[in-house]
Amino acid sequence: MTSIFVHGLGQNSSSWEETMLFIGEPNQMYQPDLFDLVKGEELTYKNLYTAFSEYIDEFHEPVNLVGLSLGAILALNYTIDHPEKVHSLVLIAPQYKMPKFLLKIQNIVFRFIPKSSFQKLGSSKSDFIRLTKSMIDLDFSQGLKRIGCHTLVVCGEKDKANKRASEQLAAKLSNAEILIVQGVGHEINTEAPEKLASLLTDFLK
Repeated sequence: MTSIFVHGLGQNSSSWEETMLFIGEPNQMYQPDLFDLVKGEELTYKNLYTAFSEYIDEFHEPVNLVGLSLGAILALNYTIDHPEKVHSLVLIAPQYKMPKFLLKIQNIVFRFIPKSSFQKLGSSKSDFIRLTKSMIDLDFSQGLKRIGCHTLVVCGEKDKANKRASEQLAAKLSNAEILIVQGVGHEINTEAPEKLASLLTDFLK
């Protein structure tokens, strides 16, 4: 079974490398770089989701989707639109209805971060600001009933911004379980890759 790992905003594909190393062979694993997928197009959520969907569509068999934060939003969106293409779903620090206030705060924070920090991630400051603005009205509440695959919702104990939404999302999905990882914050794939790999290995079996 193919597993696709989708990174968060402020990360790139290399953010999954340690987690994937701990999972090890013979698993078939891929980690697309989201911002490379949308090269040549304006970085908006619509364009990013279209490029992401086209990437997943290239796999002929159903896949396991593992997404963190922005990656979880894309994975959730894709599963709602293409439930037949997703064998299982792991949503780490997800939101299913965008917290408008938090996104506005994030946009303000972005304005004070040096441009060089964004360039390391393969994009620009203006691209990141445009992307978060384009996500502000996303709401997948009505589509959640379309998701029937086995789903694991994961959130770090210290990730206060996403913990409540994670619990609510797990309760709304028909075939989901939730794990709160103790002592960990938002970016579990880089903060606790070995612990996350163990959880994923057990789930994906």
